[in-house]
Amino acid sequence: MKKLIIISLAALAIAGCSQKKNGQSQATTAQGAQPKAQTVKVQPAARQDVRQDGVYSATVQAFAVNNIAPQSGSRIQKINVEVGDYVGKGQVLAEMDRVQLDQAKLRLSNAETELARLKQLYEQGGLAQSDYEAQELNYKVSKSTYDNLLENTILRSPINGVVTARNYDRGDMYAMASPIFTVQQITPVKILVGISEGDYTKVSKGDKVTLTVDALPGKTFAGTIKRIYPTIDPMTHTVNVEVQVPNTDRVLRPGMYAKVGVTFGHNRSIVVPDAAVVRLQGSGQRNVFVVEDGIAVQKEVSLGRHFDGQYEILSGLQEGELVVVKGGSALRNGAQVEVIE
Repeated sequence: MKKLIIISLAALAIAGCSQKKNGQSQATTAQGAQPKAQTVKVQPAARQDVRQDGVYSATVQAFAVNNIAPQSGSRIQKINVEVGDYVGKGQVLAEMDRVQLDQAKLRLSNAETELARLKQLYEQGGLAQSDYEAQELNYKVSKSTYDNLLENTILRSPINGVVTARNYDRGDMYAMASPIFTVQQITPVKILVGISEGDYTKVSKGDKVTLTVDALPGKTFAGTIKRIYPTIDPMTHTVNVEVQVPNTDRVLRPGMYAKVGVTFGHNRSIVVPDAAVVRLQGSGQRNVFVVEDGIAVQKEVSLGRHFDGQYEILSGLQEGELVVVKGGSALRNGAQVEVIE
């Protein structure tokens, strides 16, 4: 019996020693384990000139639009042009009924003849001045009436342009419901661009812009700011800027959807690669990591322009700080890092 007791005590002692050793071994392992440093690549934050530009959507417009029609109803005797025809300034587009014009021309001729006759009498002293001045006034009225009827009978284009609408045919009675023709000047064309009020003071008359249109892929056009409107729209907080494009080859047409690139100068800003910017999911916050004494420090930044795979940093980062440009997606604030070349 004593022998059995002694054997049992010995077994318990051995088990206790074993548990103590295991506990010490586990504690030693836990205390001695060091977290593995993450490898990252860095580059110093540096400043460079960043072009400040914006791209705005707009619609191409004709430089001028003229609706061609007489002042009063009359029958159309001739139609000389069709939709799509290019017309020059002063070119005859249509002719109306000439009855009133011919009558006015006859009255003008008689008034001119009578004025010449009375002028001789007046110069010889055989006519009172008031009678001569009355006839002179009659001639001027007749001339004005004739000129007005001529302008409204022989319809001419006031501009160089293209005919974009014809609403009547030869023989129709013009009823003043719509113009006979619409002529649009497309050399040059103009575009109204809504510039945000924050950039309003950064544009000036004469500034150059670039223009692309969806209908002509691969082509870029040059334009010039010709006019800056004096008021800001209180709803959109934008100001209209009129851009003119020469369009000498007439490929730009009114109604085309355009994208206008406007340059507002340059800023001297810190620039980092795309890969350095970490987007915080579920919010609009943007961060970068910088390395300080082997530790990753997270910094919230404000982004500016995006260009050539880089971001302009407006705030949150200092020049010279070591920015993580590779390996930052898996970092946590305060993590140990190892910088690699």
